[in-house]
Amino acid sequence: MVKAHTEEEMQELANTVRQDIIEMLVEAGSGHSAGPLGMADVFVALYFSVLNHNPKDPLWKDRDRLILSNGHICPVRYAVMARAGYFPVKELKTLRKFGSILQGHPEPKLLPALETTSGPLGSGLGQASGMAYAFLKIDKTRQRVYCAMSDGELQAGNTWESAMFAGNNRLHNLVAIIDRNNIQIDGNTEDVMPLEPLRKKFEAFNWHVLEVDGHNIQQIIDACNQAKAIQERPTVIIAHTIPGKGVSYMEDDYKWHGNVPGKVTHPDEPAPEQQKAIALKELRTLGGKIRSEHE
Repeated sequence: MVKAHTEEEMQELANTVRQDIIEMLVEAGSGHSAGPLGMADVFVALYFSVLNHNPKDPLWKDRDRLILSNGHICPVRYAVMARAGYFPVKELKTLRKFGSILQGHPEPKLLPALETTSGPLGSGLGQASGMAYAFLKIDKTRQRVYCAMSDGELQAGNTWESAMFAGNNRLHNLVAIIDRNNIQIDGNTEDVMPLEPLRKKFEAFNWHVLEVDGHNIQQIIDACNQAKAIQERPTVIIAHTIPGKGVSYMEDDYKWHGNVPGKVTHPDEPAPEQQKAIALKELRTLGGKIRSEHE
């Protein structure tokens, strides 16, 4: 079991994780920037406060399960897992390299601490619902199942089949966490395929709905704790996040959904050769709020 940190320590860790993500993606030369940066606070809250897990025994039978449905944001999960002690931090630089345990989408055969392979969007909630059903109805155990999801994947119909299944079977041991960052690879979600009224949709499927600031770690932890007190239905936490959080030229810009620093040439962006340095400086100094030791 990972020892819980204070909220301040977890916020600092989330910022370190964002720097890890930039370093990983630049080294790999490909991947996704916006989503991983936006979900750093959520994953730190999960691994350092919420989840019942053990980095020294990744397949511990009594562990909670965390399904990453939107597998393309896996750099944030890898970085947080490394900081939690699942593997050495230096392994992060092997992201997307041949033979690495850190593939571009999660691969549990290479990294057993992962629960599923993920890539096809919309599949994670069905997998999580099946696990939650087995724990609750068949095994009658107390493990909880968490499913991290993107908002864009809610446009896939199989997500709503799974939501209906979970609501109908009253899977109160299931918590879905939606990264509500309002972007996807082709633009803003509300332009591509509107999702609102999102809260009412889940409520109609018999889910308990909570909404949080996805960058407020205490709110995230409190919501997960509240979910544990909800009986007779699953909970969904809509985490409102800023894609590209912490890097000014990436924030709220959908073109960084599937791009990495050094690969984007655009008149509104810094020159490609400057993008990594600017990103890291902003993250180290919290956007200039503190003085950088590298200045």
